[in-house]
Amino acid sequence: MKKTILTMAAIAFIAITASTSYGQNIDKKSEKARENILEGKKDVIDAKQDLKVAQKDSVADYQNFKKEAEAKILNNEKSLADLKVKVSKADLKDKAEYEKNLAALKQKNENLKKRLVDYKLNGETKWSSFKTEYNNDMDELEKELKNFTVENKK
Repeated sequence: MKKTILTMAAIAFIAITASTSYGQNIDKKSEKARENILEGKKDVIDAKQDLKVAQKDSVADYQNFKKEAEAKILNNEKSLADLKVKVSKADLKDKAEYEKNLAALKQKNENLKKRLVDYKLNGETKWSSFKTEYNNDMDELEKELKNFTVENKK
């Protein structure tokens, strides 16, 4: 009987020791997991703040770009009006061709104006490609306006 009680006490002692040591390892692991989760949450918060700053910068960049583009469009419209006056004074033989070319340039200016109004911010890469393409088209139109000449031939 003494052997049985002593054996049972030894088994109980070993079981308690083993269970507490395993529980401590789990606590260490869970503590590390909690720390990792907290760091992850901090990273997410930082990323959200960075995103907000980037969006504000992107919106400000878009607004500045839009103001500059609108000014260029207005200058193009003035140039088109000046050219229209020159075309109206041109020889009748060439007048139809000049008016046709002038109408094409006016349509390009209107298309640029519409593209600017219709654009919505969808991301940095799309904004960058839109901006580059738009600037190229605007530069091309400005060159065409500068190169447009009206010659009076009788």
